[in-house]
Amino acid sequence: MVKNIDKNSERLERILDSAATLFIHYGVDKTAVSDIAREAGISKGAIYLHFKSKDELLESLIIRETERYADTWLGLINEDPNGGSIGGMYKNMLYALESNEFMGAILRKDGRILGNYLRKPGNFFELKDGQPNSRFDFVKMMQDAGAIRTDIDAKIIAHIMNMLSYGLIAMSDIMPKEQIPPLNKIVEGIGIILDSALSIESHNKNEVGKEIINQVANTRRLQHHAEE
Repeated sequence: MVKNIDKNSERLERILDSAATLFIHYGVDKTAVSDIAREAGISKGAIYLHFKSKDELLESLIIRETERYADTWLGLINEDPNGGSIGGMYKNMLYALESNEFMGAILRKDGRILGNYLRKPGNFFELKDGQPNSRFDFVKMMQDAGAIRTDIDAKIIAHIMNMLSYGLIAMSDIMPKEQIPPLNKIVEGIGIILDSALSIESHNKNEVGKEIINQVANTRRLQHHAEE
C-alpha cells in the first residue's frame, strides 16, 4: 500500500513538473492534456486518475508552486542574519520569486501563460482576491511590534512592496536587458532602501521580524490544511 502511495505521489509530481514546463513555454491554452502526458511519459488516462480537467491540474500546480515559493522564502529568511528586518524579508522574497518562474506568472496573472483561465468565473484568483493579504498582515504586525515606522499606513507600505515585486518581474518586458543591472544588485539595493526608509533602530528587530514572519507562515499553513 505504501509503495502504491509513493508511486502515485511520484507520478503526480511528474505530471505537475511537466505541466509547468509546457505552460511556461507554450501557455495553458495551447497545451493539451495529451501534451502533458507525453512530456511526463505516461498515458493521458493516468492524468485523469489525478485530475478531472486541465483547469483542476492548473489549480493544483498554482497551489504547489505557491507553497514551494513560500517555503523557499521562509528558509532564506531564517538563514539570513538580517532576514527579520523589513528589507531582509523583502529581498529574500524577491530571491525566492526569481527562483520560481511559474510563480512569477501567478503573481502578475500573466495572460500569455495562464490564458483564458483568467476569465473563467470562479477561477483560483477570483477566490483568493477576497482573502487576507499576508504582506499587509506582516507589515501591520511589524508596526505593532515597534520594528518599523507607523506614520505610513500599512496598506500603503504593502502596496508599494507589491508594486516593486511586479516591477521586478515585468521590467524585462519593457526595457532592453542590457540596461537592467544584475538581479542580485537590484535586490540588495531594494533591501537597503526599505530598511533605510522604514526601519526603527532596535537591538532585537531581526529576532522580532523572524518571529512575526514564522507566525504569519504558520497561520497560513493551518488555514490551508483546514481548507483541504
